Amino acid sequence: MKYFLAVDIGASSGRHIVGWQENGELKTQEVYRFPNGVKMQDGHLIWPIEDLLFHVRTGIAKAQEAFGQIESLSIDTWGVDYVLLKGDREVLPCYAYRDSRTDAVIPEVHARIPFSDLYRHTGIQFQQFNTLYQLYADKLAGRLEGVTDFLMIPEYLMYKLCGTKAHEYTNATTGGFISAETGDYDRQIIHALDLPEHLFGKLQQPGEIIGEYNGIRVMLCATHDTGSAVEGIPMEGNEPYISSGTWSLLGVKTPKPMTDEDSETANWSNEGGVGYNRYQKNIMGMWLVNRLRQELCPDRPFGEIVAEAEASTFSGLVDANSSDFLAPESMKAAFDAALPEKPVNAGDYFRCAYESLAISYQHAIEELERNTGKTYHSIYIVGGGAKNGFLNRLTEKATGKKVIALPIEATALGNLKIQMKA
Repeated sequence: MKYFLAVDIGASSGRHIVGWQENGELKTQEVYRFPNGVKMQDGHLIWPIEDLLFHVRTGIAKAQEAFGQIESLSIDTWGVDYVLLKGDREVLPCYAYRDSRTDAVIPEVHARIPFSDLYRHTGIQFQQFNTLYQLYADKLAGRLEGVTDFLMIPEYLMYKLCGTKAHEYTNATTGGFISAETGDYDRQIIHALDLPEHLFGKLQQPGEIIGEYNGIRVMLCATHDTGSAVEGIPMEGNEPYISSGTWSLLGVKTPKPMTDEDSETANWSNEGGVGYNRYQKNIMGMWLVNRLRQELCPDRPFGEIVAEAEASTFSGLVDANSSDFLAPESMKAAFDAALPEKPVNAGDYFRCAYESLAISYQHAIEELERNTGKTYHSIYIVGGGAKNGFLNRLTEKATGKKVIALPIEATALGNLKIQMKA
């Protein structure tokens, strides 16, 4: 029996899942789980990168204790964030994408290269936290002086395991630097922003072995978690998907990027897949619900919260994609400010959040069908949000599409499938 290890790290938790083939089926077992989350340091939101590395190594040891020989491992995380290096020394802190440090530099970036040109080159939707804006903020702050490398977080963690500095394609596409035409770093953008060209190394593809750790081959999966999640969906045909977690990533596979004016206006993104393009949109996702829960009822189980939301008759809606909800000090206050009629109780707030997400999905599906010229019949939902029957029903009602909810660890499954195929 051959065993493989997927290390899947999200914005709120990480997990180590061992997979193997048995009687033609992919079997899995979680061997380790750990918390994650942004921290406040000197007025900025950062990732506890040393803690993440500790947990990665601890979980690998647990996997080896439980299963003995592990054939290979790979790590996936969220996109856009990275660690700067001077040789083998980290330049800390590791900023989190929800930090506001990029807000002031965005106008200067667009003065050097207008967003319409950026979109035409890369097809990446505007998000104030894209790697492109973060690196430019680092440049203005002097943080790039003497820096030899920048590694996206999963590639950084694998570098610390095996010593190889890799740039994986699907994750690189999240940052706003990859040419939609060539699939490589766009040197025109790098030159326009006067960024150090040596930071942008050769791109590597999912399935490539980059080294070894403690007798285990270290392999690149689709290290952007949504890239792996789409690989993990047992989909019939090509229908839209929602990878529902902290963010809701709603999209569909296309043969190549779509960088037309309609896609730019609707703020759709084109990110790398394993042999295809992912035409998708970021929607704020369970972040809204999780933050409300932290404020309003941190000790209540989600089952009770969902039941109270379903019983509520509150009809107010917010724009789930508004930057007001990206990193507010108080999510409740952000909802209050956005609503003319204030919610009365916790159930009203949660009802509003779920309804607003469903309406966001509706608008995105309408844009998707308009931009692709295709009519879709189903939506596959994976990730934590797939377990929420109430939200699934709201989504089905709002979009008019059949919701196929798969409460599976799609990201870990995709990570494992890529390793096994390689």
